[in-house]
Amino acid sequence: MVSQKSAVETSRAATMRAEDVCMEWNVDPAVGLANHDAERRQKSHGMNDFGEKEEESLFFKYLSGFKDPLILMLLCSAAISIATSQYDDAISITVAVVIVTLVGFIQEYRSEKSLEALNNLVPPIAHCFRNGMRQDLLARELVPGDIVEIGLGDRVPADTRILQCSGLELDESSFTGETEPVRKQCDPVVVTKGELAELTNIAFMGTLVCNGHARGVVIGTGYSTQFGEIFTMMESEETPKTPLQKNMDKLGKHLSLISFFVIGVILLVGFLQGQDFQEMLTIGVSLAVAAIPEGLPIVVTVTLALGVIRMSKKKAIVRKLPSVETLGCVNVLCVDKTGTLTKNEMTVTEVTTSSENTYTITGTGYFESGQIYQGDQLHSRCPEDLAVIGKIGYLCNNSTITDRELFGNPTDGALLALSRKLNLAVEDTARLEELPFSHERKWMGVKCVSKSTSDSGMYYVKGATEQVLEVCSHLLGDGSLKLLNPSDKQLLLETVREKEDRGMRTLSLCYGSAMNSLVYVGCVGIVDPLRNTVPKTINELHANCINVKMITGDSKNIAMAIGQQLNIYRGNDTVLSGDMIDNMTEEGLSDVINSVSIIYRSTPRHKMKVIKALQANGLTVAMTGDGVNDAVALKCADIGIAMGKGTDVCKEAAEMVLANDDMTAVLEAVQEGKNIFLNIKNFVRFQLSTSVSALMMIALTTFWNIPSPLNPMQILWINIIMDGPPAQSLGVEPMDSSSVRSPPRSPKKQVVDLGMLVRVCLSASVIITGTLWVYKNEMVDGQVTARDTTMTFTCFIFFDMFNALSCRSLTKSVLQINLLGNTTFLIAISASILALFGLIYVPFLQAIFQTEALNFEDICMLAALGSSVLLADECCKLFIRNFADSDRNIKDCNSDGSSEKLLP
Repeated sequence: MVSQKSAVETSRAATMRAEDVCMEWNVDPAVGLANHDAERRQKSHGMNDFGEKEEESLFFKYLSGFKDPLILMLLCSAAISIATSQYDDAISITVAVVIVTLVGFIQEYRSEKSLEALNNLVPPIAHCFRNGMRQDLLARELVPGDIVEIGLGDRVPADTRILQCSGLELDESSFTGETEPVRKQCDPVVVTKGELAELTNIAFMGTLVCNGHARGVVIGTGYSTQFGEIFTMMESEETPKTPLQKNMDKLGKHLSLISFFVIGVILLVGFLQGQDFQEMLTIGVSLAVAAIPEGLPIVVTVTLALGVIRMSKKKAIVRKLPSVETLGCVNVLCVDKTGTLTKNEMTVTEVTTSSENTYTITGTGYFESGQIYQGDQLHSRCPEDLAVIGKIGYLCNNSTITDRELFGNPTDGALLALSRKLNLAVEDTARLEELPFSHERKWMGVKCVSKSTSDSGMYYVKGATEQVLEVCSHLLGDGSLKLLNPSDKQLLLETVREKEDRGMRTLSLCYGSAMNSLVYVGCVGIVDPLRNTVPKTINELHANCINVKMITGDSKNIAMAIGQQLNIYRGNDTVLSGDMIDNMTEEGLSDVINSVSIIYRSTPRHKMKVIKALQANGLTVAMTGDGVNDAVALKCADIGIAMGKGTDVCKEAAEMVLANDDMTAVLEAVQEGKNIFLNIKNFVRFQLSTSVSALMMIALTTFWNIPSPLNPMQILWINIIMDGPPAQSLGVEPMDSSSVRSPPRSPKKQVVDLGMLVRVCLSASVIITGTLWVYKNEMVDGQVTARDTTMTFTCFIFFDMFNALSCRSLTKSVLQINLLGNTTFLIAISASILALFGLIYVPFLQAIFQTEALNFEDICMLAALGSSVLLADECCKLFIRNFADSDRNIKDCNSDGSSEKLLP
């Protein structure tokens, strides 16, 4: 971390005039910093982030693995061996312990690095002025003195002294705990106590813009911000574990208790039988190390983290690890229309003026070229009634278009592009006042005055037609004003509805000298084209038993037109309006919500009610959105999904961000979530069957009063197989098309269920029976030789390798899966077998693990015997597949997107 030095303390900057703050930081607020100046300041003040805290060295991290009580007991056993001159045993135990701790260290290091990679998936962006041009920079590149702009939905990128603002309200609940937005202003303040509430002209890093917009100068970055102080305290807190990790911890503790009990019985029986105490203690401790799946939570973490990184490559960025567990349970997807189903590239294609003239405007996107048609007539010059609409759209606007790239709201961008296509010569004006848009009043207004006249100014307003007509008293006819009567309003509303029936979004515009008596001038029809991949994705989601519901603020006509195009709205479906929801009880809404496919004229309150009603019916709900109005619903949903070009508020509330705004990534993420859960079940099954086999095999031989078939070093090697590469490679098994298209699983479904326990017991029985048969068959004279334990050890490892192969799929035969599909698995298995041969044939390792060389016929026989566990599991899978095929309801989706029977 670079030490930071702030020349202007926050409280002091709050008491200074805006121009004095800029002067102290040596910056022109209209131009911003020069690039070379920004680079110099960055070297002095550091990056605007929270650099990673100083890490413990890798060597000391490795040594921390020796603090485990079981490892310490093994080292004590090695020390006793040295004291009794059993140097071979001491060396063997020590080498085995070093290998076991090394594997554990590699696992934990991999887990940490995987999680660290997640932090860089969604870098925040800041709107900054440098060299006189507006630029979008990574927020971490900001320096004190930078001029930044913040608007509705943005996250404040650094501590900022506000220079100009309009209706600015910030959510400072992360600092103060108060849920009410804080109104901000740009004048100097008097600071008495230095409390945050006094600093009304400071926008703090990390707070969210709920309303309005502002321009300010950065006065603090990184650790020298208010957020930096909190972050410093937060660094000492551990990240909470996910529910699945907690579940695995709980499972590990239960298995540990069972293992300790069995091992205790083994030691007691061995002691009563008069067996060597030190040997029994060493075997017992080694067995505890091998039988207790201490690597289970680590492998779960690595699998979840790697799954998240795989999703990020498909442009689905998961911000919160627990969300991965929920993705496979989603059976209802609520989508916001604008920006999710559509491209959010608004274009005004049709304008109807209050004098009943309708014009068609050509050109798409934010291009300046376009032509004006009235029917078949091409206008070479802009008609006067159309020019009035273009002027209002230009003045009542907070967006800019630079090099055909929009900076700001897409609707504003559409109006700005319209004014440019009309080639309007708008007089130079000054904005006196702004009335920001809100979802309650549904319009935005500004008051502007011409710089060339001395009038008191004029109001210009744009918004939803119903709400705009409420503040209008006249309409503009053919060059003259006319009183607006009820029949006129009805006619204007019919004109708007006709456009909406064709899928257009509409805005009405007006102007006047008083807000309660404005002049209506007409409405524009805005087209937002559908995303090309959406229709196919909707059908795929339905095929995956995920019901799609569209929630929009648009009118019923627009919503139904879009819904029918995308197959979201089907013949027998119900549609609800926000007003209808307001008039329903929670129970009443829950009763009908499953059959509803479209909710129109909705507000954030309605979206939240819909999601809670679905959740009350036991459904797992995902919600997509991109605007400030979606943030509450995203927070309420089981999985909130924000668009990559959406607001910072939206991204903050979401669990997942679609970097390319493509809904196809939602489908892929849900399928990945299903696959991750299946992979976790696969490696848990492998670990449990290995653990149970090793534990029960030693227990049985002890009860039968025959020597242990495995020595401590061999038992520790089994632990490496169980927790190491073979197990971890099962966690990265590629997606299987049939499995991921299965119905969503129940959130209450446990990783370890009765079906898994039966399969674990079946596999363990085959492994124990086969391994003990080899051991008994080799030990013909009642004496245990190096060959006896080598044959037994090799047999167990082969059983384990074939068991790992069978665990690649819960239901599919090895002949049905792509054997070469999981490269990591093939490498892990090959490396394990090569390592086994090294233990058998390399003299140095033979001495440590007390093995001897086997001939080719022995290896072939043991490999063939080991494959029997695979054959047994194949029979089990055949039964499961036949049972699943006979269950006709297993993949039938209900209208709510759930299924009659949920697969494990």
